Amino acid sequence: MSNYKKLVLLHSNDMHGDFLAEQIDDKLVGGVSYLSGYVSKVRAEEPNTLYCIAGDMFRGSVIDSEYHGVSTIEIMNVIAPDVVTLGNHETDYGLAHLLFLEKCAKFPIINANMFIRTNHARLFKPYTVIEIDGMKILFIGIITEEVLAQTKNDALIGTMVNIDEAAAEVGKICNAYNAVDIDFTVLLTHIGFEEDKKLAAKLDPSWGVDVIIGGHSHTFIDKPAYVNNILIVQAGTGTDQIGRFDIIIDTDENCVASYQWQAIPIDSEHCPRDTELEDLIYKYKSHTDEIYGRVVTRFTRKLTHPSRIRETELGDLFADILKKSLSIDIMLLGSGSIRTEELGPVVLYENLCQAFPYDDEVYMLTITGKLLKKMLRYMLRDEVWEGAHCEFYQLSEGLQVVYSKEKHDFITITLNGAPIEDGRKYIVGLQRFHYLNTDIGFGVSMDEVSEICKARIVTTSCREVLDEYLSTHQRIDQKAGDRLIVI
Repeated sequence: MSNYKKLVLLHSNDMHGDFLAEQIDDKLVGGVSYLSGYVSKVRAEEPNTLYCIAGDMFRGSVIDSEYHGVSTIEIMNVIAPDVVTLGNHETDYGLAHLLFLEKCAKFPIINANMFIRTNHARLFKPYTVIEIDGMKILFIGIITEEVLAQTKNDALIGTMVNIDEAAAEVGKICNAYNAVDIDFTVLLTHIGFEEDKKLAAKLDPSWGVDVIIGGHSHTFIDKPAYVNNILIVQAGTGTDQIGRFDIIIDTDENCVASYQWQAIPIDSEHCPRDTELEDLIYKYKSHTDEIYGRVVTRFTRKLTHPSRIRETELGDLFADILKKSLSIDIMLLGSGSIRTEELGPVVLYENLCQAFPYDDEVYMLTITGKLLKKMLRYMLRDEVWEGAHCEFYQLSEGLQVVYSKEKHDFITITLNGAPIEDGRKYIVGLQRFHYLNTDIGFGVSMDEVSEICKARIVTTSCREVLDEYLSTHQRIDQKAGDRLIVI
């Protein structure tokens, strides 16, 4: 007769510094005070409870940015997750700082496939085994090079190149620890929901992986995906909800006997407050309010950025400001650089920093019209419209693209009313991240974009350019809708 035991797995991902609750209708929603209260409540009710985070605790709030993640680690130390894996934004403050933050954490941070290129030494512990109620639960952390593009800033850092090699690394760890009678195996990934499915399909069932808890694609689900006998889940983004697995484990067969999964709302109706954690958050907030509380500008109305794969009002505005201020022909602004769906009408410096948290350089490139068309054609490929997590760009004023999805080509592409000419040279601006990752964003190499002349930095701070312009321009009313037309 089999031996059954219950395990409750709580999970979050892509929290992005979403520390404070918001008033929605008549209740408070989200925030780490209620999140911590719910985790503590479940731990008290269910002794066999583990809480894990699948990457991207950092970025998204001025509290995180001002303290370069130290505040986030302190807050997470209070919530006390049992295990955390790395997301792509954990490297935003640099590798050396990430290793410092890991020392500040009172919880294990795992990753199996980030290493130093020179000697292939791993940067983090690849796994952790948690023993609870006589069960041994193996957690393995995975991220791939496709996601961790930020590490191109550091020539010494590498990752497993693709899903196949990541799968092989999982197999190596599982094979090494199956002998110690692992009862349950969880992959904590930060590669996106669709990539999780591909990874699951490549895993040998004999390795014993039971669950993949993922992040990166900010996917909200109604029920787990099920691929190759592996359950795959993700909990959206922020702190408005938390994923909950109630799993019955057959500890003789080391497998899931039965389960229930649900997304639990984090709000004042479902969760008690953690007042001690609130005190810590407001200690940080009182400091950031002094720095970030000034008014930058006032729009005539709220400007929006509802989607990363279409032209938006905020995208047009920010691209235009950078183009005008830097005296370039075209600014291709990463849609993912804008992290809020709306801004204004009153814009505090805090709001600007939340909307545009990546204060990076802009590189000026001189490229031909032929290469520009190749780059934009890649940006508009079928994969983008099919829901894949791809880079996308906002176009500055003057550039108009009319593109046919059916023909996979431009109907027209003009700059200031004149057709883009293959042999003509154009001055294009790209943020540092996107310049270092032209292969991911545009399907071209850095050598191709540097063929005519070496790219050079024209500003060391995007945000300072935006702040200066907005501070001297009031009552802006940006319209969107005629620069990128896809039919």
